[in-house]
Amino acid sequence: MNEKTGAWALVLDDEQTITELLDITLSEMGFHVLCTHSLREAQGALNNHSFHLCLTDLRLPDGSGLELVRHIHRHVPQLPVAVITAYSSTEGAVEAMQAGAFDFMTKPIELPRLRRLVEQAKALATLESEGVGHGIERLVGNSPGMRDLRQQIHLLARSNAPVFLSGESGTGKELSARAIHDAGPRRDKPFVAVNCAAIPEGLLESELFGSEKGAFTGASQKRQGLFLAADGGTLFLDEIGDVPMAMQVKLLRALQERRIRPIGASAEIPIDIRLITATHRNLQELISAGEFRADLYYRIHVVPLQIPPLRQRSGDVPLLAGALLHKIAQRQGKATPKLQPTALNWLTQQPFPGNVRELENLLERAFALHIGPEIMLHDLRPEEFPDAQAAPATAVGLSPLAQRLRDAEQRFLLSQLTAAQNHAEACAQNLGISQRSLSMRMQLGKKGTVYANDT
Repeated sequence: MNEKTGAWALVLDDEQTITELLDITLSEMGFHVLCTHSLREAQGALNNHSFHLCLTDLRLPDGSGLELVRHIHRHVPQLPVAVITAYSSTEGAVEAMQAGAFDFMTKPIELPRLRRLVEQAKALATLESEGVGHGIERLVGNSPGMRDLRQQIHLLARSNAPVFLSGESGTGKELSARAIHDAGPRRDKPFVAVNCAAIPEGLLESELFGSEKGAFTGASQKRQGLFLAADGGTLFLDEIGDVPMAMQVKLLRALQERRIRPIGASAEIPIDIRLITATHRNLQELISAGEFRADLYYRIHVVPLQIPPLRQRSGDVPLLAGALLHKIAQRQGKATPKLQPTALNWLTQQPFPGNVRELENLLERAFALHIGPEIMLHDLRPEEFPDAQAAPATAVGLSPLAQRLRDAEQRFLLSQLTAAQNHAEACAQNLGISQRSLSMRMQLGKKGTVYANDT
């Protein structure tokens, strides 16, 4: 190989027509190309020269392309490698992506698809040189679980492999999916998120694949669909465990062929997406119950990623609470309050079955009700949590009649606050009282108890 400046591509395939096609196409895109025809020859080239892209066939005369993928993953992890496979052996492509391949192509090779893949590989080099982290820093926390999660996302961002996110509701699966997108070569393309459980079964196909005008009753205009809306970028399908069986068949076909057919269309449309899926349900149990297809599971479960629940990283609560309060304050155009130490200590002791979402909702309500520069323990309303471990306080009891009046007022105020979407200023205006008066009344409605030393 002559030493030349510029980007080099290593091609490994034992079919002369394939290597010639790849050589011509890659050369037109600015690469110097070295074509090899055996695993041994390719490994020798890797040991002696530097490359910016590698394309390898899976079936080779002296071994498998998987061996080259694993060799690169161990010794040259920054080198993007894509595999070429026959359509009938896409299972091997999934295995290659699990081994560290960047992407795969099926034979016969489609030149538009090849060019997109090469452009994404070029973008990876730009990410490395810029040290781009993007959305990863939004995953707040210094616990071992969060540090490990950020590291895995950094690695996954370099690949087009389908990612399967699992975790309890409210752990931040969509935030993690967006971080994978923002840290990868598709970051300038669309990120489209859809909750499959929120779409009625009869509308799911048209929502995902689109429809032609007049395709069904009520289709008064052409609809693009979410797959096409995400073309070139990332499609995040949340709660995929709720997709009906009939729709699972069509989803599997779209993922295998990388093509979709809108309802009523006469031809299929090629798509280029990075797929990320998530669910809080156990898909293995759904498969055993006959409610989820095993072949679809293996297609989406290429790289599993577990999001830890908040109770397993309680040490992250102070950082999380500060970040969430800052976001809430920015949204309302107000100064960010501090959490009083007693309030913060109480937060760190809560199990939070709703995870980060529950913590954020709690802080948003406390933000609406608090007075002054700090959020106090009583702003968090710890009496609503049966397992709360609040700091001791001196309590002054109320008479039964006063308690009944206080309870009635409290229920009324809570209903009004809910109607105002937890916006204290709007709620107070609707009631014709000041925000301070509203806050004081809410604080006093403590099931007959006034806390005298809650400071």
